Amino acid sequence: MDIAQISPWELIGYGGQAVFTTRFVWQWFQSEKKGRSFIPVGFWWLSLLGGATLAAYAIHIRAWPIVIGQLSGLLVYARNLWMIHFPRAALTGAKIISN
Repeated sequence: MDIAQISPWELIGYGGQAVFTTRFVWQWFQSEKKGRSFIPVGFWWLSLLGGATLAAYAIHIRAWPIVIGQLSGLLVYARNLWMIHFPRAALTGAKIISN
């Protein structure tokens, strides 16, 4: 593969995959730091950014199974971020237990 022949869309695809992979490295680093399994908020932001980038690339190349997989993942990532930033317990006055 000649680097000069990589299209801008391929760069977007590679970049999205790099961001998506970074989320696991970040989660691993944070878990090691805490000494237990832990999913940091950054994991969900990296998931959202990487998933959206990969979905855009998949739409461009018309890879519909990948589009469906990435778009459904985006719903999960967005929901987790919503739950983190707007916890139900805060609305009901219940005590919030943080990691």
